[in-house]
Amino acid sequence: MILESMRAGLAGAFWWLSPWRLVAETDPPAGPRLLIGAPHTSNVDFVLMLAIAWSTRMRIHWLGKRELFRGVAGPIMRGLGGIPVDRANASGVVDAVVARARTTERFLLVVTPEGTRSGNGWRSGFYRIAIAAGLPVTLGYVDRTTRTTGLGPTVRLSGDVVSDMDRIRAFYADKAGVRPERRTEPRLQDEAGLTALLADGPAEPSSD
Repeated sequence: MILESMRAGLAGAFWWLSPWRLVAETDPPAGPRLLIGAPHTSNVDFVLMLAIAWSTRMRIHWLGKRELFRGVAGPIMRGLGGIPVDRANASGVVDAVVARARTTERFLLVVTPEGTRSGNGWRSGFYRIAIAAGLPVTLGYVDRTTRTTGLGPTVRLSGDVVSDMDRIRAFYADKAGVRPERRTEPRLQDEAGLTALLADGPAEPSSD
């Protein structure tokens, strides 16, 4: 409780000093969920993510490449909610997250579907995790145009990937990110193919 209060105080000071304005959720859902962070165009996104979480007293988790957790940085990253992952073992990542979501009452996982800040498109990992664990998806955003950031609507994925992604695309259509020139359209590599794959039952997730 003391740590949460300290974090909330730091986040409050950040919003007071920052040019960014936090748009809070009006009716946050209870229980585990997956939080999308997009457009992911800058390292500033990480700071904004922590400020959002600390302001709302959410205990978030996020996935990071295991190299970030080496040495003295490891305890710090884990303390901030980081979960080290081996990108070469995509199926293991999904399985581990699904198991954790099913055993943690209020599991909040932040995922940046773009993966990198270079605008290489969205990866399907967030969709696979949400479907496999039965997690609703909250659309978090950063918009430089309005200098706002926060958590938007929460949606339930249907398994119809094209339809679900159309809804997500509609929400992010006017969200520019911190670096608009790096913004990537919310589009998976093969949405129709992923729909068919999910309909056929569990399969080895790809690393895209």
